[in-house]
Order: sequence, then structure tokens, then C-alpha cells
Amino acid sequence: MNLAERLAAAQGQTVPPASAVSSAPAAPAAVPRPRPAAPAPAAPTDALARLKDRVGKALFERMGGRMNDPSLSEGQLRTIVLGELDEVVEEENVPLSTEERQRLTAELADDVLGYGPLQRLLDDPAVSEIMVNGPESIYVERNGKLERTATRFTSEEHLRRVIDRIVSRVGRRIDESSPLVDARLADGSRVNAIIPPLAFSGSTLTIRKFWKDPFTVDDLISFGTLSPEMAELLHACVDARLNVIVSGGTGTGKTTLLNVLSSFIPEGERIVTIEDAVELQLQQEHVVRLESRPPNIEGKGAITIRDLVRNSLRMRPDRIVVGECRGGESLDMLQAMNTGHDGSLSTVHANSPRDAIARLETLVLMAGMDLPLRAIREQIASAVDVVVQLTRLRDGTRRVTHVTEVQGMEGETVTLQDAFLFDYSAGVDAHGKFLGKPVPTGVRPRFTEKFDDLGIKLSPRVFGAVQPVGARSW
Repeated sequence: MNLAERLAAAQGQTVPPASAVSSAPAAPAAVPRPRPAAPAPAAPTDALARLKDRVGKALFERMGGRMNDPSLSEGQLRTIVLGELDEVVEEENVPLSTEERQRLTAELADDVLGYGPLQRLLDDPAVSEIMVNGPESIYVERNGKLERTATRFTSEEHLRRVIDRIVSRVGRRIDESSPLVDARLADGSRVNAIIPPLAFSGSTLTIRKFWKDPFTVDDLISFGTLSPEMAELLHACVDARLNVIVSGGTGTGKTTLLNVLSSFIPEGERIVTIEDAVELQLQQEHVVRLESRPPNIEGKGAITIRDLVRNSLRMRPDRIVVGECRGGESLDMLQAMNTGHDGSLSTVHANSPRDAIARLETLVLMAGMDLPLRAIREQIASAVDVVVQLTRLRDGTRRVTHVTEVQGMEGETVTLQDAFLFDYSAGVDAHGKFLGKPVPTGVRPRFTEKFDDLGIKLSPRVFGAVQPVGARSW
């Protein structure tokens, strides 16, 4: 007797035996008739899903307020949930095989203690990002490509329970008065959630996964993101305390590269990191990690990135690392770079080094200071030494396409000079993968004079023995 038959028997119903169906008279061979396609043999799965739905609702009713009891540890909550779950399954009085019972328990434990149907995707090392567009539409990014999954939530209510669980763990809330939130999972993965009425097609959840073992510079070289020569130059830039801006579009790997650049900071320096949601994984011993705070239910108590940047200047930092400049804090960051806090690192959303400079100008204007444009550009030109541009190519790979020196001002214009450019001339292979790589332009940056003063040596291969390509100076 399969699960569908056992469920029907427990509910006082009958299921026709398979033999009754197979013994029905066949249509005459001389008069063929179209027959509907046989249904997929999914009755046990459907029956188990219905049972899971009933047991899940009963379990949530029994747990009540204990689900969000802050006095309970994760281990205590798990013990209580599994005990209640066993009782609810027994009360259903449906015979289950050992395999079916284990599957039911695991899926319900994921719903109550984990992240429901997303748990399997979070555990998949090939998935780098999860995008939930309502309860029935879930996409993931694998190897730089988006694909739709067969994973579903049972209802909007089910999805909201998972979102509430995520945000409550980090002291955030999401409801009609505050319908969008940034949060993070216990492993550090970045989460953004937005619910109706702002999300018209249902609650929307985006999770950028956090890797437990952070990528190293060797990893980025093996991926083709960086060339060994480019990595050596950037290592020297960090050693020489140059101010570096990592520029790129959404999902290009700016935080990953910022993490790698931060790994070049020598031990013994005091590093202050400032982020909206803590993501950086610095391995140095002396690191102070600061995180912004949204307003409370009364609209008060917010601590912005700008507040944290200002405060960090009083903390005797050797290096300031800002996860992303996206507002008026850019002015404070530039002023810090110009007043003795060399070696600072940050990221900005832009599609080219020139766009990154323009973006910084716009962000400084957001600080509300009535500064002339030339004064802003002079601040940028004197503060920023290097712009590293990341691009996600159409084959899904992330590549550093520019390493660009900020040379200064010519008239009203900030002058830039490329030291490395991505060479697209090699084309693509049979699978659509780009065969090109970053190569030196043949122009030696002016900041290498500082390397000489500090005794920082570069290999001759960094700027030499390669045919220059596409050098540009603006």
C-alpha cells in the first residue's frame, strides 16, 4: 500500500486498486481514439505535501510565541520544535515509512528552524545568489548565469514567515510601516527583503551568499579575475598606502575584491571597517567592525555610514575601509584621505573609471555642502590614487578590466591614465567564454615613484615584455 492509499484509508476513503484500472477493456484497435496523457506518478509526493501543510500549520499553532522567544537558544528551540513535531505527526495517525517520516521532519524543521525551501539552495555551494520574486518564482545565480528553480513556497504567508525569521535574528523588523529591510543571515550572507504593498507580485527576497572561506588573491588569479602582474601591482599599492576605489556594477564582485585588497594590509595596523551590513572578512588581528543602524519604529535612532565615518576619525585608525560609498559620507571619506588617513579603501557603483569619478562628484554633492564643482574635483584628484574597475562579462565571468591612476587636474578635468586594460582581441572560445586577459598598457604610473621611495620592489614583468594595448589618457 503506497502513501496515497494509506492516507485515504486513514481518512475513511477508498482508492481503486491498480489492477482495476489495468483490467478495463481497451478501445477497439480498428477505431483508435486519442486518450489523455497519463498523470505523472506524483501521488505520494502530493500526499506528503498535503500532510506537511497540515502538520506545519498545527506545529506553528502549538509553538505560538515560543518561536520568537529571545530567551531560547537555537539548540533549545530545536529540541522543543522536534518534540512538538513528533507529537503532531503522531496525532495525524497516518502510517509513514521511515524514509517518509525523516523527509517530513527535515522539511518541517527547515521551515521552522531554517529558511524553508531556500535551505537547500543556501546549502548548495554552486549557488552564489538567490532571488525570490513571490512565493512561486525563485531564481538563482550559478556560475554567473541566472536560472529559474523548481523550488516554491506553499503560500505568501509561508514566505513571510521565513522573511520574519531572517530579520528578527538581527534585531530588524519588516511590516507595513517598514516594508523593506536590509539584514544578514547567521553566516553573514547579505539579505534584502521588500513586502507588499511595495512589492506588487508578492514578498521579494534577495540573498547574496557569504562564503565561509573568503577568496584569496590566488583564487581570483585562478578565476581569471586578476592577472599575476595586476595582483602584484595592487599589493604594492596597498603596501604604499595609496587610496584605492573599487568600481563596478551590481554583482561584479566589488566586495570580494575589496576583501582581497584588505588582506594586503600589513599586520600591526589598526583597521576600521564601516558597512551597512557586515560582509568583509578581514584576517588581521586588529580590526574594528562598525555597522550602520536603521531608524526604529518611531523613525529615530538611525546611525548612518556618514556618522560612522566621522566617528572613525576619532578612533585612531591606520586604515579606514568603507564597504560602499553611496551618499554624503563620500565627502567625509575624501577629507579623511586628504588629512593623513592614507591607505583607505572603498567601493562605488560605476561602469568605468571615468564614471567612478563622476559618481564620486555626485555623492559629494549629496552631503548638502554648497561646494563648487572644481573644489570637489580637486578633493577627488588629491585623495584618490587608483581606481580598479570590475566588469561582469556576458559569459558570466567577473574580470578586472581597468587599473587606472588618478593623476591630478588639467583645467577643470580630473586626468586619468590606465595602467592595465582588459584585452578583448582574443575573442571567445566555442563555449562563449572570453579568451582575453588584463594586460599592461605600457605606461608606468607616476605613483610607482612612491614605491621607490618606500623601497617597494616590483618585478620587471609587471610593466614590461608585453605589447601595449589601448592606452588612454583623459
